[in-house]
Amino acid sequence: MRARMWQILWIAVFAVAFAFVESSVVIYLRAIYYPDGFAFPLRVMGTHHLAVEVLRETATLIMLTAAGALAGRSLWERAGYAMVAFGVWDIFYYVWLLALLGWPRSWSTPDVLFLIPYPWIGPVLAPVIVSVLLIGFGVVLVLLIARQYTFHPGALGWALGAVGVAVVLFTFLGDTGASLHGKLPAPYRYEVLATGLLLCTAAFIVSWRRPLASMIAPR
Repeated sequence: MRARMWQILWIAVFAVAFAFVESSVVIYLRAIYYPDGFAFPLRVMGTHHLAVEVLRETATLIMLTAAGALAGRSLWERAGYAMVAFGVWDIFYYVWLLALLGWPRSWSTPDVLFLIPYPWIGPVLAPVIVSVLLIGFGVVLVLLIARQYTFHPGALGWALGAVGVAVVLFTFLGDTGASLHGKLPAPYRYEVLATGLLLCTAAFIVSWRRPLASMIAPR
């Protein structure tokens, strides 16, 4: 168990450092496209810069996934470490931007979260909430698997998880006016986000199986 905790710590250290790299790139991009400060409506990036950004985001996801894959032993344990890496990276991305730029000014400040397949729009608080939940899921996955619990989503777990993820993604991808048509962001639907996260949490809970030894009744 202690070894798992150390691995979680080192994954977190990697994610914090990687978040600084990510935030530094964004600082340069904002200096180019938003010299007076980042704000909506969005400005159209040059085709070459946009292509590089999409590839950079893809590489970021690959690196975070690879970190989890290197730390874990089984599929779900690797997924757990990757969740921790992504969650810590996402939170500290904003921590570094706040330290270096004094941005965001509040939790409700809107931001562009990703560009794949088109810009994700949402207030800073929303991805932070998702990231905190991901870290929690990841740590529980790693520690319970170490205690011989089995994470095995059945039909119900997969269904709840798929619907929950779709609902969460809709809250970020549904504002096509702000993401594609140069408009100001619409009010964010926190109640829809909460519904999606509750569905994901339910899927996570129903997918656990107790250790076999604890299921065998003593004679």
